[in-house]
Amino acid sequence: MSGTDKRELAALFRERLGILMARRGEPPSRFAARVGLDRSALSHFFDAASTRMPRAEALCDIARSEGVTTDWLLGLTQSAADAAAIAPAIEIEQTENGRGDTLLASWHQQAVGYKIRYVPGTIPDLLRTEAVLTYEFGAPETVKAAAKADQGRRLLAYTRRPETDMEVCMPLQTLEQLAAGTGIWTGLSEGARREQLDHMARLVEELYPTFRLFLYDSRVRFSPPYTVFGPQRAALFLGSFYLVVNSVEHIRALTRHFDMLIRAASIGPDRAAGHLRDLASR
Repeated sequence: MSGTDKRELAALFRERLGILMARRGEPPSRFAARVGLDRSALSHFFDAASTRMPRAEALCDIARSEGVTTDWLLGLTQSAADAAAIAPAIEIEQTENGRGDTLLASWHQQAVGYKIRYVPGTIPDLLRTEAVLTYEFGAPETVKAAAKADQGRRLLAYTRRPETDMEVCMPLQTLEQLAAGTGIWTGLSEGARREQLDHMARLVEELYPTFRLFLYDSRVRFSPPYTVFGPQRAALFLGSFYLVVNSVEHIRALTRHFDMLIRAASIGPDRAAGHLRDLASR
Protein backbone atom coordinates (compact mmCIF):
# COMPACT_ATOMS: atom_id res chain seq x y z
CA MET A 1 0.00 0.00 0.00
CA SER A 2 1.44 3.39 -1.01
CA GLY A 3 1.88 6.30 1.36
CA THR A 4 -1.05 8.10 -0.28
CA ASP A 5 -3.31 5.07 0.20
CA LYS A 6 -2.33 4.82 3.87
CA ARG A 7 -3.11 8.49 4.44
CA GLU A 8 -6.50 8.14 2.73
CA LEU A 9 -7.37 5.04 4.73
CA ALA A 10 -6.30 6.68 8.00
CA ALA A 11 -8.34 9.79 7.14
CA LEU A 12 -11.45 7.69 6.45
CA PHE A 13 -10.98 5.74 9.67
CA ARG A 14 -10.48 9.00 11.60
CA GLU A 15 -13.70 10.40 10.13
CA ARG A 16 -15.72 7.27 11.00
CA LEU A 17 -14.28 7.16 14.52
CA GLY A 18 -15.30 10.79 14.98
CA ILE A 19 -18.85 9.97 13.89
CA LEU A 20 -19.06 7.20 16.51
CA MET A 21 -17.76 9.45 19.28
CA ALA A 22 -20.17 12.23 18.33
CA ARG A 23 -23.07 9.75 18.32
CA ARG A 24 -22.22 8.65 21.86
CA GLY A 25 -21.65 12.21 23.06
CA GLU A 26 -19.00 11.13 25.57
CA PRO A 27 -15.45 12.27 26.34
CA PRO A 28 -12.54 10.55 24.52
CA SER A 29 -11.32 8.83 27.70
CA ARG A 30 -14.66 7.09 28.26
CA PHE A 31 -15.00 6.15 24.60
CA ALA A 32 -11.49 4.69 24.59
CA ALA A 33 -12.13 2.64 27.74
CA ARG A 34 -15.42 1.30 26.45
CA VAL A 35 -14.08 0.11 23.09
CA GLY A 36 -10.86 -1.26 24.64
CA LEU A 37 -8.33 1.32 23.40
CA ASP A 38 -5.58 3.12 25.26
CA ARG A 39 -6.22 6.86 25.50
CA SER A 40 -2.83 7.47 23.82
CA ALA A 41 -3.73 5.15 20.93
CA LEU A 42 -6.98 7.04 20.37
CA SER A 43 -5.03 10.30 20.27
CA HIS A 44 -2.74 8.86 17.59
CA PHE A 45 -5.72 7.82 15.47
CA PHE A 46 -7.04 11.39 15.58
CA ASP A 47 -3.68 12.89 14.65
CA ALA A 48 -4.09 14.20 11.09
CA ALA A 49 -0.36 13.72 10.44
CA SER A 50 -0.44 10.05 11.46
CA THR A 51 -1.21 7.03 9.28
CA ARG A 52 -1.41 4.70 12.26
CA MET A 53 -4.27 2.17 12.19
CA PRO A 54 -5.52 -0.26 14.84
CA ARG A 55 -4.67 -3.95 14.68
CA ALA A 56 -7.34 -6.30 13.35
CA GLU A 57 -8.42 -7.41 16.86
CA ALA A 58 -8.82 -3.81 18.04
CA LEU A 59 -10.72 -2.90 14.88
CA CYS A 60 -13.16 -5.78 15.52
CA ASP A 61 -13.59 -4.70 19.15
CA ILE A 62 -14.48 -1.16 18.11
CA ALA A 63 -16.94 -2.40 15.50
CA ARG A 64 -18.59 -4.82 17.92
CA SER A 65 -18.89 -2.25 20.68
CA GLU A 66 -20.45 0.35 18.38
CA GLY A 67 -22.69 -1.96 16.33
CA VAL A 68 -21.02 -1.28 12.97
CA THR A 69 -18.91 -3.35 10.57
CA THR A 70 -15.17 -3.20 10.07
CA ASP A 71 -15.84 -2.38 6.40
CA TRP A 72 -17.74 0.72 7.47
CA LEU A 73 -14.96 1.75 9.87
CA LEU A 74 -12.42 1.45 7.04
CA GLY A 75 -14.59 3.41 4.62
CA LEU A 76 -15.26 0.42 2.36
CA THR A 77 -19.03 0.79 2.70
CA GLN A 78 -21.33 3.71 3.36
CA SER A 79 -23.86 1.84 5.54
CA ALA A 80 -23.24 1.81 9.29
CA ALA A 81 -26.40 -0.16 9.95
CA ASP A 82 -25.29 -3.59 8.71
CA ALA A 83 -23.54 -4.95 11.79
CA ALA A 84 -24.44 -8.61 11.40
CA ALA A 85 -20.87 -9.70 10.63
CA ILE A 86 -19.46 -8.13 13.79
CA ALA A 87 -22.16 -7.62 16.42
CA PRO A 88 -25.01 -10.17 16.34
CA ALA A 89 -28.29 -8.72 17.60
CA ILE A 90 -28.73 -11.69 19.96
CA GLU A 91 -26.10 -13.86 21.65
CA ILE A 92 -26.24 -16.69 24.19
CA GLU A 93 -23.87 -16.75 27.15
CA GLN A 94 -23.79 -19.87 29.33
CA THR A 95 -23.89 -19.46 33.12
CA GLU A 96 -22.36 -22.72 34.37
CA ASN A 97 -19.65 -22.79 37.07
CA GLY A 98 -20.02 -19.15 38.02
CA ARG A 99 -19.37 -17.88 34.50
CA GLY A 100 -22.65 -15.96 34.52
CA ASP A 101 -21.60 -14.01 37.60
CA THR A 102 -18.22 -13.21 36.03
CA LEU A 103 -20.01 -11.94 32.93
CA LEU A 104 -22.33 -9.79 35.03
CA ALA A 105 -19.38 -8.24 36.86
CA SER A 106 -17.71 -7.44 33.54
CA TRP A 107 -20.89 -5.94 32.06
CA HIS A 108 -21.44 -3.77 35.13
CA GLN A 109 -17.85 -2.54 34.98
CA GLN A 110 -18.19 -1.64 31.30
CA ALA A 111 -21.39 0.28 32.05
CA VAL A 112 -19.89 2.54 34.73
CA GLY A 113 -21.39 6.01 34.34
CA TYR A 114 -24.56 4.73 32.65
CA LYS A 115 -27.90 3.90 34.23
CA ILE A 116 -28.39 0.22 35.09
CA ARG A 117 -31.98 -1.06 34.95
CA TYR A 118 -32.50 -4.36 36.74
CA VAL A 119 -35.46 -6.72 37.15
CA PRO A 120 -34.30 -9.53 39.49
CA GLY A 121 -35.53 -13.11 39.43
CA THR A 122 -36.08 -13.15 43.21
CA ILE A 123 -34.11 -10.97 45.66
CA PRO A 124 -31.58 -8.62 44.02
CA ASP A 125 -28.08 -10.11 44.19
CA LEU A 126 -26.57 -7.24 46.15
CA LEU A 127 -29.34 -7.33 48.81
CA ARG A 128 -29.26 -11.04 49.73
CA THR A 129 -28.26 -12.20 53.22
CA GLU A 130 -25.99 -15.21 53.70
CA ALA A 131 -28.95 -17.27 54.93
CA VAL A 132 -30.94 -16.57 51.76
CA LEU A 133 -27.90 -17.28 49.59
CA THR A 134 -27.50 -20.66 51.28
CA TYR A 135 -31.22 -21.39 50.94
CA GLU A 136 -31.27 -20.56 47.21
CA PHE A 137 -27.88 -21.84 46.08
CA GLY A 138 -26.64 -24.38 48.65
CA ALA A 139 -23.88 -24.42 51.24
CA PRO A 140 -21.44 -21.45 51.10
CA GLU A 141 -18.56 -23.68 49.98
CA THR A 142 -20.34 -24.85 46.80
CA VAL A 143 -19.18 -23.27 43.54
CA LYS A 144 -22.53 -21.68 42.71
CA ALA A 145 -23.12 -20.26 46.18
CA ALA A 146 -19.57 -18.89 46.40
CA ALA A 147 -19.91 -17.27 42.96
CA LYS A 148 -23.24 -15.70 43.93
CA ALA A 149 -21.85 -14.40 47.22
CA ASP A 150 -18.87 -12.87 45.43
CA GLN A 151 -21.15 -11.33 42.81
CA GLY A 152 -23.32 -9.81 45.55
CA ARG A 153 -20.28 -8.25 47.26
CA ARG A 154 -18.99 -6.87 43.96
CA LEU A 155 -22.39 -5.39 43.08
CA LEU A 156 -22.77 -3.82 46.50
CA ALA A 157 -19.33 -2.21 46.20
CA TYR A 158 -20.20 -1.08 42.67
CA THR A 159 -23.49 0.45 43.87
CA ARG A 160 -21.73 2.41 46.60
CA ARG A 161 -19.61 4.25 44.05
CA PRO A 162 -20.77 7.88 43.66
CA GLU A 163 -21.10 7.60 39.87
CA THR A 164 -23.53 4.67 40.11
CA ASP A 165 -27.09 5.05 38.85
CA MET A 166 -29.14 1.87 39.35
CA GLU A 167 -32.88 1.30 39.29
CA VAL A 168 -34.46 -2.00 40.38
CA CYS A 169 -38.05 -3.04 39.66
CA MET A 170 -39.48 -6.15 41.30
CA PRO A 171 -42.94 -7.53 42.10
CA LEU A 172 -44.61 -6.72 45.40
CA GLN A 173 -45.62 -10.37 45.57
CA THR A 174 -42.01 -11.57 45.82
CA LEU A 175 -41.59 -9.71 49.10
CA GLU A 176 -45.06 -10.62 50.38
CA GLN A 177 -44.30 -14.31 49.82
CA LEU A 178 -40.95 -13.88 51.56
CA ALA A 179 -42.67 -12.30 54.58
CA ALA A 180 -45.33 -15.02 54.70
CA GLY A 181 -42.97 -17.93 54.01
CA THR A 182 -44.96 -19.09 50.99
CA GLY A 183 -44.01 -20.01 47.42
CA ILE A 184 -40.30 -20.63 47.00
CA TRP A 185 -39.70 -19.42 50.58
CA THR A 186 -41.71 -22.20 52.25
CA GLY A 187 -38.61 -23.87 53.72
CA LEU A 188 -36.87 -20.69 54.95
CA SER A 189 -37.15 -19.99 58.68
CA GLU A 190 -39.11 -17.03 60.01
CA GLY A 191 -35.97 -15.52 61.55
CA ALA A 192 -34.05 -15.72 58.25
CA ARG A 193 -36.96 -14.15 56.40
CA ARG A 194 -37.23 -11.29 58.87
CA GLU A 195 -33.47 -10.76 58.75
CA GLN A 196 -33.60 -10.58 54.93
CA LEU A 197 -36.35 -7.95 54.95
CA ASP A 198 -34.58 -5.85 57.60
CA HIS A 199 -31.28 -6.18 55.69
CA MET A 200 -32.94 -5.00 52.49
CA ALA A 201 -34.55 -2.06 54.27
CA ARG A 202 -31.19 -0.90 55.68
CA LEU A 203 -29.40 -1.13 52.33
CA VAL A 204 -32.22 0.45 50.32
CA GLU A 205 -32.15 3.38 52.73
CA GLU A 206 -28.35 3.61 52.79
CA LEU A 207 -27.86 3.44 49.01
CA TYR A 208 -30.63 5.88 48.05
CA PRO A 209 -30.64 7.87 45.75
CA THR A 210 -27.97 6.20 43.58
CA PHE A 211 -29.86 2.91 44.08
CA ARG A 212 -33.65 3.12 43.73
CA LEU A 213 -36.10 0.26 44.36
CA PHE A 214 -39.55 0.22 42.74
CA LEU A 215 -42.24 -2.35 43.57
CA TYR A 216 -44.96 -3.23 41.07
CA ASP A 217 -48.00 -5.52 41.12
CA SER A 218 -47.25 -8.67 39.10
CA ARG A 219 -51.00 -9.25 38.68
CA VAL A 220 -51.08 -6.10 36.56
CA ARG A 221 -47.66 -6.21 34.87
CA PHE A 222 -45.34 -9.03 33.91
CA SER A 223 -41.60 -9.06 33.43
CA PRO A 224 -38.91 -11.71 33.07
CA PRO A 225 -35.65 -11.10 34.91
CA TYR A 226 -33.29 -8.91 32.90
CA THR A 227 -30.75 -6.11 33.15
CA VAL A 228 -30.15 -3.17 30.80
CA PHE A 229 -26.53 -1.99 30.95
CA GLY A 230 -26.91 1.58 29.70
CA PRO A 231 -26.93 1.84 25.88
CA GLN A 232 -24.46 -1.03 25.43
CA ARG A 233 -26.35 -4.27 26.02
CA ALA A 234 -29.18 -5.98 27.83
CA ALA A 235 -29.19 -9.49 29.28
CA LEU A 236 -32.25 -11.64 29.93
CA PHE A 237 -31.70 -14.36 32.52
CA LEU A 238 -33.08 -17.73 31.40
CA GLY A 239 -31.67 -20.03 34.06
CA SER A 240 -28.76 -21.86 32.47
CA PHE A 241 -27.86 -19.01 30.11
CA TYR A 242 -28.22 -15.31 29.38
CA LEU A 243 -29.85 -14.07 26.20
CA VAL A 244 -27.66 -11.05 25.44
CA VAL A 245 -29.14 -8.25 23.34
CA ASN A 246 -26.72 -5.98 21.47
CA SER A 247 -28.87 -4.10 18.97
CA VAL A 248 -29.84 -0.52 19.75
CA GLU A 249 -33.47 -1.18 18.75
CA HIS A 250 -33.87 -4.12 21.14
CA ILE A 251 -32.10 -2.36 24.01
CA ARG A 252 -34.45 0.59 23.61
CA ALA A 253 -37.47 -1.74 23.62
CA LEU A 254 -36.38 -3.31 26.92
CA THR A 255 -35.68 0.15 28.34
CA ARG A 256 -39.23 1.21 27.43
CA HIS A 257 -40.58 -1.93 29.10
CA PHE A 258 -38.64 -1.11 32.26
CA ASP A 259 -39.93 2.47 32.24
CA MET A 260 -43.46 1.05 31.96
CA LEU A 261 -42.82 -1.02 35.11
CA ILE A 262 -41.67 2.12 36.93
CA ARG A 263 -44.77 4.05 35.88
CA ALA A 264 -46.92 1.16 37.13
CA ALA A 265 -45.05 0.83 40.44
CA SER A 266 -47.24 0.90 43.55
CA ILE A 267 -44.32 1.77 45.82
CA GLY A 268 -41.48 4.08 44.83
CA PRO A 269 -37.95 4.36 46.24
CA ASP A 270 -38.97 6.95 48.82
CA ARG A 271 -41.32 4.41 50.47
CA ALA A 272 -39.51 1.14 49.76
CA ALA A 273 -37.52 0.94 53.03
CA GLY A 274 -40.62 1.62 55.11
CA HIS A 275 -42.60 -1.03 53.24
CA LEU A 276 -39.84 -3.59 53.85
CA ARG A 277 -39.84 -2.81 57.58
CA ASP A 278 -43.64 -3.15 57.70
CA LEU A 279 -43.37 -6.59 56.11
CA ALA A 280 -40.64 -7.61 58.56
CA SER A 281 -42.77 -6.59 61.55
CA ARG A 282 -45.83 -8.63 60.58
